[in-house]
Amino acid sequence: MKRFLIAGNWKMNLNRGEAVQWGQQVASAIAEDHPVDIVVCPPSVYLQAAGEALTDSPVSLAAQDMYHQPNGAFTGEISAAMLVDLGCRYVVLGHSERRHILGESNELVQQKVQAAIAAELIPIVCVGETLEQRQAGQTTDIVQEQVAGSLGALSPQQVSQMIIAYEPVWAIGTGQVATPEQAEEVHADLRTILENRYNHEAATQVRIQYGGSVKPENAAELLAQPNVDGALVGGASLKADSFLGIVEAAATCLNP
Repeated sequence: MKRFLIAGNWKMNLNRGEAVQWGQQVASAIAEDHPVDIVVCPPSVYLQAAGEALTDSPVSLAAQDMYHQPNGAFTGEISAAMLVDLGCRYVVLGHSERRHILGESNELVQQKVQAAIAAELIPIVCVGETLEQRQAGQTTDIVQEQVAGSLGALSPQQVSQMIIAYEPVWAIGTGQVATPEQAEEVHADLRTILENRYNHEAATQVRIQYGGSVKPENAAELLAQPNVDGALVGGASLKADSFLGIVEAAATCLNP
């Protein structure tokens, strides 16, 4: 049976007080046996505050990024072990904003993925094309290149336990959203790419999220697609009410 994963990526937003208030509001609204897996990705400086506010709730903590080295002279970076120490279960890697604004390569993402898995963190690996690449008919080639470059020589077992997030760059923070048909087409292509690269079992078990201007108003239609296993939510995750609306849309899809 499908189990959705809804993750809220705050990016560089909210302050400590707002993070605590968000955590308290969401924790009080989510039952322990909620049918949807729920993850929040605060800025690193508020991971502890948000985590404490979510204590005794089923909501998991995720970091927005990490460095691939275990320790050392890497000013400003955060290691996988530090994230585990703060209670993180997941980490977002290869987000398009890090790829396109900060210049992260597939090779660097791959190093981070390997370090995360070694620390028993679950990577949420982001892939997606720009508007120009979509218009040129390159979407499948781009996501295939990013999957191959970012996952490297992982085993099928390792791949089956991670999360892939398809985030078309042209839909992130723009108000534009891929149609359910567009999202499903790329998600289905990703399944095929994973099956050809690994095996059928890994391709079936890996959860593929959609990300890009997901809101309570469009979440149900997107999540109803056969190969969409959840959402990586940006702006709509900054307010607890709108994030909870997406979570409940996912629950409704499971029990219409």
